Amino acid sequence: YSMANNKEEFCKDYFELKAQEASYFDFIRIFYSSNLDERNFFDTSIGVASTIRGFRRRWLIFISIVLQRLLFWFKNPMENLGSFIELLQNYPSFNGGFIQLFFNILQGKVVRPEKSSEKFKSMIGNLDLRVELDKKIKIGDIRYNRHVSIMAAKLSYENEALNKTVIQQHWQMHFLGLHNFWNAYEEQYSTQAIMFQDKIEDPNLIVVAFRGTSPFNANAWITDIDLSWYELEGLGKIHAGFMKALGLQKPIGWPKHINQKAQEQNNSNSKEFAYYKIREELKKILSKNEKIKFIVTGHSLGGALAILFASILILHEEEWLLDKLEGVYTFGQPRVGDEQFGKFMMEKLKKFDVKYYRYVYCNDMVPRLPYDDKTLFFKHFGSCLFYNSLYCGKVLEEEPNKNYFSLLWVLPKVLNAVFELIRSFILPWIKGNDYKQSWSEMIFRMVGLIIPGLSAHGPVDYVNLTRLGTNLHLPQSQGLKQD
Repeated sequence: YSMANNKEEFCKDYFELKAQEASYFDFIRIFYSSNLDERNFFDTSIGVASTIRGFRRRWLIFISIVLQRLLFWFKNPMENLGSFIELLQNYPSFNGGFIQLFFNILQGKVVRPEKSSEKFKSMIGNLDLRVELDKKIKIGDIRYNRHVSIMAAKLSYENEALNKTVIQQHWQMHFLGLHNFWNAYEEQYSTQAIMFQDKIEDPNLIVVAFRGTSPFNANAWITDIDLSWYELEGLGKIHAGFMKALGLQKPIGWPKHINQKAQEQNNSNSKEFAYYKIREELKKILSKNEKIKFIVTGHSLGGALAILFASILILHEEEWLLDKLEGVYTFGQPRVGDEQFGKFMMEKLKKFDVKYYRYVYCNDMVPRLPYDDKTLFFKHFGSCLFYNSLYCGKVLEEEPNKNYFSLLWVLPKVLNAVFELIRSFILPWIKGNDYKQSWSEMIFRMVGLIIPGLSAHGPVDYVNLTRLGTNLHLPQSQGLKQD
């Protein structure tokens, strides 16, 4: 890419919010200043700055910055609270259940949970305790890939020991590794993904699952609500935070291969970037078996990384890998780019016959982020596989209440959250103990009464819809096959 501005070598245009640098007075200036681009918290290319006018547009910027600042201020308390809750959730399993834990407390023999243990579950894992695949869903069943995908996406939140145990002992599959990847912009390991193959002998499918947004991970939530984007020539505008998490190289963007100079600029000589490492691993594994395919999946933020991974393969014209890519399965995925990016992706996905399945459960708030606005550009693309609270599915162009915050939807969302809580008691009686929900999930459902749509983002309903949900047919005109 030619040099388009002084900030990044790979951008045609860009729009970047730096919420941490905004002062209290800047919160007010957002609404009246005619020179926002001169403020430290606001960085755009020349052509973009003049388009950010009007109360509605500035209100969206204000909300994004305020929420980011709040999350930044509460980052450490959130992390500490999350670790404390996660530790509490694991005490029963490490002490033989609640009753034995009570006796252990009386005897002073309480076993403290060890985070690296195969018994230790993340907060997401404690929301949905199921680790077994549904034995009724076999290879060849049209539900198989989507079910394995959500179970893999859910498992990606766990530590390496638990991943290895579940994949090898419970699923009888081959664990290929859990990777921690470097983010050159945040200068920390903030992206994780697992890889495994579906059979130990004669495998025919490799699964790559990106870890998503943890409930008390402030950095991940800041990324989700950020409005920053970079425009790549020919592709369109893409969410800046997601690209950085996937391995964007500064200041050169997405070179097909990372050279020594690029690694030195990113202070990452010995560090691995998600896109480049996974691509390298896939080439090694897939070259050994011409029949094997792979799928990419993720829940929440992980879903955004999954479809973005496919987009960079397309950008780099990795036709051999794209031919091996059977599909991209995302669950509760936030928006990734603008309308131009969507059109580019739909054209290329059809050309390379890559299937894209974007699942949205009911009032899940994350697929409705970042805000879909004519100026701020974020839009979904492809068909939405939408499931209501009865797990009845429809193929829609866009999920209902696409921006979540409509006042008309407040009462329906609260009533639906009440139904979901009641359903959590009824479902095990109808479908069996496999659908019995954990005490952590019950509490999460109660929180969902206050913030409807938050508990809908958890993994429980996404696992349920892959088991109980109706099967959908996607439009052939979009180059997509049956779900």
